[in-house]
Amino acid sequence: MAFTKVTEQESHYHHLEKMSIQELLTNINKEDQTVPLAVAKAIPQIEKLVAVIADKMLAGGRLFYMGAGTSGRLGIVDASECPPTFGVPHGLVIGIIAGGDAAIRKAVEFAEDNREQGWKDLQEFGITDKDVVIGIAASGTTPYVIGALDKCRSNGITTGSISCNPESPISASADFPVEVVVGPEFITGSTRMKSGTAQKLVLNMISSAVMIQLGRVEDNKMVNMQLSNEKLVDRGVKMLMQQLSLTDYEEAQRLLLKAGSVKKAVEDFEKA
Repeated sequence: MAFTKVTEQESHYHHLEKMSIQELLTNINKEDQTVPLAVAKAIPQIEKLVAVIADKMLAGGRLFYMGAGTSGRLGIVDASECPPTFGVPHGLVIGIIAGGDAAIRKAVEFAEDNREQGWKDLQEFGITDKDVVIGIAASGTTPYVIGALDKCRSNGITTGSISCNPESPISASADFPVEVVVGPEFITGSTRMKSGTAQKLVLNMISSAVMIQLGRVEDNKMVNMQLSNEKLVDRGVKMLMQQLSLTDYEEAQRLLLKAGSVKKAVEDFEKA
């Protein structure tokens, strides 16, 4: 199949400036509703990627996300939420963006066009063949990401990709490509919209499924979450009370704060 940049095709909607606010919102929402259906079609691809990540991480490896612009920021968001949600160490899931940390808040000119820099950025983290690197690019053509994936493969490092164009160059550079083809954007070429939503959904699926495979969730509870604010402490106390059939909130809170996590508090209580 010839490579077609669906993400750059003309929007199905015209004269957006003439639409009422209600029309704008309704039509954006109409387009957004197609995204989960496109993600569903990619589940077999996502499943293969999750399986290999879980195996690598169980053997001591790490997960890297790489991207530019919106794609890079989405990877950083997902990586940064793994420690508080699942209680894993910082540095187990790592997000890297073209242009470095400055690019998280402000676009860095031409950073995504440097084919060599992605591999250099990975080397800063001592990348090895124990790790998995996922390149994220809506267009599937970002040189920064493709160059890094190509170097990873030549060094025996497992690679994955998330893109929104079929048969894109990034897919050819990945061992486990994921393609979620959401079609043209509401605003032509604005891949922060449907494409960004699709990428976020896939990242949620990958990290959540991997962490469950690693035993970081029990039943449907975040038993390893970090107790970093009062809301999470309260949630943890209620989990503990339910799991241990405790009726004293303050006693459950004392046990939780002493242990540092719901999982550890349960283990300590059962040993006592």
